Formats: sequence, structure tokens, C-alpha cells
Amino acid sequence: MAYPTSFLFLSLLLFFCVSTLQAHKLDHKPNETTLTYLPRFPYPHKKLMNTIDSCWRSNPNWAWDRQALADCAIGFGNGAMGGKYGTTYVVTDPSDDPVNPKQGTLRYGVIQSEPLWIVFEKDMFLTLKNELMVNNFKTIDGRGVKVEIANGPCITMEGVSHVIIHGISIHDCKPGKPGLVRSTPEHVGHRLGSDGDAISVFASSNIWIDHCYLARCTDGLVDIIHASTAVTVSNNYFTQHDKVMLLGHKDGYSADRIMKITVVFNHFGPGLVQRMPRVRYGYAHVANNRYDEYLMYAIGGSSDPTILSEGNSFVASNDPYAKEVTKRETNGGWKNWKWRSSKDVFENGAYFVPSGYGSCAPLYSASQLFTAAQGSFVPILTSDAGPLQCVPSRPCY
Repeated sequence: MAYPTSFLFLSLLLFFCVSTLQAHKLDHKPNETTLTYLPRFPYPHKKLMNTIDSCWRSNPNWAWDRQALADCAIGFGNGAMGGKYGTTYVVTDPSDDPVNPKQGTLRYGVIQSEPLWIVFEKDMFLTLKNELMVNNFKTIDGRGVKVEIANGPCITMEGVSHVIIHGISIHDCKPGKPGLVRSTPEHVGHRLGSDGDAISVFASSNIWIDHCYLARCTDGLVDIIHASTAVTVSNNYFTQHDKVMLLGHKDGYSADRIMKITVVFNHFGPGLVQRMPRVRYGYAHVANNRYDEYLMYAIGGSSDPTILSEGNSFVASNDPYAKEVTKRETNGGWKNWKWRSSKDVFENGAYFVPSGYGSCAPLYSASQLFTAAQGSFVPILTSDAGPLQCVPSRPCY
């Protein structure tokens, strides 16, 4: 019997999906010793990848064409150039001096005024002495090695633009102490002390955070506040934390109305409680993310934000009081807020409470636009979340 071409294609796609899911269930576990998240696949030549990853991971020459990554972002952070068109800076020294950083250290690279694509000579564990102030037009690219920033203050972007952070582990971050910190070659300023976020984005734009591991910090894992906008947070693995992602400074800070954030292809793993994300005033497109048994709620907000939850996979915990995906922190009036669910999948009693009227589509430009898949595809689309095990001269499978 002859089968239609479309039937054969769908059958083949189903086979690949089942194979990948089987590998995911057997092998896809975060290793808390090495603090990496490196899944294994039995059929790498048949790997199905999401839109961002398919842009660069099949290229065996990725290590010699690193800056091509800057063309792969989707969503509102699509314009983040990072260090594209700049020279390559190699981190050779894991030490840190917040005031007078030595050449070869990460801090020396990120404070420079010119665009830089920052890579690492070898596997590296960095404990910073104070928050790392990242300057404009920088890429921190951990591909090909294992890079961890941990056990001290972590990353701050304040009043900057065009920053890409890719492929590093940021965990167990501590508050920074008041003191002097250099932010450019010419400027040393007195900082009041950071909160202990893994990544803090403050009054900044055109930011892309991709394929990072984020866990167990004193404050948030990713905070995007003070009228920051044009940000994409993608392909990250979040685990073991309470207040995961804050979008918007505080109730009453209406400047955050300009905020437009895309949260896509992330894996919100075990041990997460809330804020995946929590949004104030601005717009969040939350698409094709995997949520594993959130302990309080997944998506929340206050001050009339607009949220489109599209094609996510929500698995509620067994707590009968933690089934609702959404949480609105307000004394009333929330029924007019535009919160919508489309193509989402809900398991173990999870449910989404929609509100508002009219369209809440993201209104992307042509370069930002992508099509969110049905939520049933999320286990595949997020199966490589976190840092990847890339080897030069080979596709990054």
C-alpha cells in the first residue's frame, strides 16, 4: 500500500521524538559534582534541535566561526550583537581584582570599551571578589570548555547594551560588599553591594542569555529591572532556587512599561519554587519552556503586565495547593490584565487562569519572529538546556 508523503514524514518525526525522549529520561540528569547539564543522545546524526540551536550547532567549524552565534537569537533580544565584529579576547587567568584587573582575567576583558568576543583557554572555576560589571558589546562564550562562576558575587549589567552570555554555569552567588569596582578602563565607582543575583540586568537593552546553568543563589537567578528591554533568555537550565526570574523593578516603577522580554526553550528543573518569571508592567512572551513540578507557581506578576504563555509544558507538583500555573499579586482589578495561554500542555492537575480582552501577540519584527511549537514538543526542544559539550571540529551535538 502506498502512503502519502506527509504520513511518512510524520511517522519519521514521531520515531525521532520517541528516541530522543527515551534518551532524555535515561540520561538527562544534572550532575551536581561537575555542575554541567550535558545530555547524551544515541542518534546524534538525527538530532532534532530548536530554532536557535539549529542556527549554529550543526556547523563543525563553530569554534572558528564563533561570532556566527550572534545571528542566532530570536525574540526581543534578537538584536544583541555582543562582541560581533570585535577581536577575540582569551581568558587565561581565573583570579580577580575588582579595582585593577590583570590582563588575561575575565574582569579585564568585560570592562574594555571596544567590542570583544571573550572565550576561555581551558576549563575554569572563578570566584569573584565583587560583582562583575560588564561593559557594552561583549560576548562571554564558554563553548568548548567548562566555565563556572560561583561562591561569590556574580554578573551585573548596568546601563549597557549588546551583551551575550552563553554556555557557562553560574551558581551559589553571594551578595557583593560595598566597595570600589571598575566598570570601564577609565572609571572606578563605589558600589553599594550587590544582592547575590546570578545575572542582574539593570537599565540595559539588547541582552541575550543562552545555554547557561543557574542555581542556588542568594537572591534571584535572573533579574531584569529598571526599564531594561529587548532581552531574550533561552536554552538555560534553572534548578534548586526560590525566586527564579524577576522582570520589573517594583510596583509603582512605571518606567518598566517599555520592557519586552522573550523567555524561550528553557528548562525550569527540580527544586524551583516561584517566579518563572514574575512580571511587572512590561510584556513577556513565555514560549516552549519546560516546567518540572514548580513548588508554588510558575508565572506570576503585578502592576498590569501583559503575558503570553505559548506552547509550554507545565507539570504541577503533587502538592494539591500548588496546581495553578499563574499568580497575580494584587488587591483586585486583575481581570483586565492580558494573560493568555495558547498551545500549552498541562499535567498532574496544572492549570492556567487567563484574563483580559483583545490580542496580546508579541508583535515581533521580521528578524525577531519565530513560531512557537505545540507544548507536546517541549521535551525535545529543551532537552539540551544548559551548557553544551562542544568539541572543536565537530558539530556541537
